[in-house]
Amino acid sequence: MPAPVVTVLLPARNAESTVARAVESLLEGTLRELRVLAVDDGSTDRTREVLQGLATRDSRVEVLDGGGRGLVAALQLGLSQATSPYVARMDADDEALPRRLEASVVALEADSHLAGVGTGVELFRDDQPVSPSLQAYAAWLNGLTTAEDLWRARFIESPLCHPSVCLRREPLVATGGWEHGDFPEDYALWLKLIHAGYGLRNLPEVLLRWRDSSGRLTRTDPRYKVRRFTWLKARYLALGPLANGRPCTLWGAGPSGLTMTRLLREHGISVQRFVEVHPRKVGTRIHGIPVVSGDALGPPDEGLLLVCVGVRWAREELRSWLTDRGWVEGKDFLCVA
Repeated sequence: MPAPVVTVLLPARNAESTVARAVESLLEGTLRELRVLAVDDGSTDRTREVLQGLATRDSRVEVLDGGGRGLVAALQLGLSQATSPYVARMDADDEALPRRLEASVVALEADSHLAGVGTGVELFRDDQPVSPSLQAYAAWLNGLTTAEDLWRARFIESPLCHPSVCLRREPLVATGGWEHGDFPEDYALWLKLIHAGYGLRNLPEVLLRWRDSSGRLTRTDPRYKVRRFTWLKARYLALGPLANGRPCTLWGAGPSGLTMTRLLREHGISVQRFVEVHPRKVGTRIHGIPVVSGDALGPPDEGLLLVCVGVRWAREELRSWLTDRGWVEGKDFLCVA
């Protein structure tokens, strides 16, 4: 078998009804020099039998025993066995479109600054329509097609679809790969790679069919709750944009803003003032922090403004309002919700 260009890490647990199609969609792709490391992570159904059958029919498939230790351990096990220059992800219930891996490798070989790329995604469900909020998230993610756009948006939401990514193995290994903890492992990896100076972006072409279901980990596992995403944002804001005591102002004193403020304090960062549009809040103090209006901001200074407004249309209006007044996103302000 030719040396693989891409090693695909595919953890699976109790996925007997979908895993065969997930693996076959990779094998049918236009990039033939691949290796699929399917990690059976403690399945109690026929998943292992299905995977063994696939491995018997195609030598590019290998089955590893994850021992039921969880997703991060399964990914790290697969990464330890990978020798190819590129490492891709795949979930056991998604479907890769034919050019997915080929297009990802072409993009990575064209830009040495990139540590990885995701692809455009198409959401689907078997039982009901995909929720409008998840559709909106996918549309936002699909629009982050330059490293600069993704860098500016990195603190809003997780900017890559995990099972769509293809990564360079060297920076993945050098930064420690996936981390186990009380937080979303994929978002932690993206922020870690960006903090290390690498670029990430999404390809504009839809190359993955991304399954949504009521039982997916992002809906059932507490590590994927909003507060754990906010904890990661605060951690990397403190390590990067707010390092060395940089002053901080936060636009939005609602629940999201107050949670961010508490978590920033855990990392030694103090919010100096809140900005609010509600007239009854302006001029007051919230948890001892003064509240001012947007007009009181003045021109940009040495501080950083964090826009903690989760409603998409309101966030876009604020972006335009700040840009029109000379504020530069990424330098003077960052959107963090």
